[in-house]
Amino acid sequence: MRAASLSAPRRILAEYDEMLVWTVLALLAIGLVMVYSASIATAEASKFTGFRSAYYLVRHSLYVGVGIVAGMAAFQVKVETWQKLAPYLFLLGVVLLVLVLIPGVGRAVNGSRRWLPLLVVNLQPSELMKLFAVLYAADYTVRKGLVKHTFRKAFLPMFAVMALVGGLLLLEPDMGALVVICAIALCILWLGGFNIKVFGALLFALPAAFAVLVVAAPYRLQRVTSFMDPWADPFDKGYQLSHALIAFGRGEWLGVGLGASVEKLFYLPEAHTDFLLAVIAEELGFAGVCAVIMLFSALLVRAFAIGRQAAFLDRQFAALAAQGIAVWLGVQAMINCGVNMGVLPTKGLTLPFLSFGGSGVVVNCIAVAILLRIDYESRRMMRGQAI
Repeated sequence: MRAASLSAPRRILAEYDEMLVWTVLALLAIGLVMVYSASIATAEASKFTGFRSAYYLVRHSLYVGVGIVAGMAAFQVKVETWQKLAPYLFLLGVVLLVLVLIPGVGRAVNGSRRWLPLLVVNLQPSELMKLFAVLYAADYTVRKGLVKHTFRKAFLPMFAVMALVGGLLLLEPDMGALVVICAIALCILWLGGFNIKVFGALLFALPAAFAVLVVAAPYRLQRVTSFMDPWADPFDKGYQLSHALIAFGRGEWLGVGLGASVEKLFYLPEAHTDFLLAVIAEELGFAGVCAVIMLFSALLVRAFAIGRQAAFLDRQFAALAAQGIAVWLGVQAMINCGVNMGVLPTKGLTLPFLSFGGSGVVVNCIAVAILLRIDYESRRMMRGQAI
């Protein structure tokens, strides 16, 4: 009996992907430490924060706490229920994207209207839309399984829906979220076995569409040209990137030490949000950046493995949802790292699980909870247990 009681917790833990859980907790922990380190100077000097050095740390801690609680609640929802709710959640996301554009309803910050004020916090609908796009695209692909090789019946409806979402995001504007959502939809359709000829055409059409969007808006064209040579105008167009590169250069192999960053002292804008990785590079060096990238790599490996396992069990929606979440988090992390390192234009995308921001952290935690639920159900099916 004693041996059975000691092995009981091990059997319970075996129903969850422990590596995935510990990887996400490690990312959240690093985010808490680095958000505090990157924001302390800004918080102390801002009247908005009441000159409190721990202002952003406290708020980010609350966001992480809410995210974990929301994730625990989301884990209780069956994957079948998520599939049934997918179209309605996507419609809710569209409504929120419309609301954020209404003057007096949406809140504008730095020229972008991306937030809905909710008393003490701001909701960013585009973050929710990323999760809703994953669920909707997975459900759509399953529903269109019999006609997935038909351009008119399979691809055009999805294209029309994504064009609507893309138009709303461009009006905010939020080019970064648009890129991520398009990547999610296309990858899920590809993984679902849609006609390869359609994707061959898209390989030529998408770069052309992106070029039109860049040329149509002068600020986008400036971002594209400035990232190619930030030192040509380091005090204006190339200001953010030049200071991010200085932070990477100062960090060298092991960094200047936790809390010892100079660039976060009012030189590097958005140090605790979009450019948090630059502060990590300066304070923790090449080793710190590699650790973050390795954690994201582990997360993606586990997410794709969970999707692969679900596919073997003929759980199409679960497999596509897991792989869609992997694509979402992977693409967003890659873009943020690329922006910080100067290999991609500035997109305004945060680093998942690490950067300061309520909506992003909470939605990321919910996405991981759905991953864990997919894995949980797959393991129970393999053991012949009821879900």
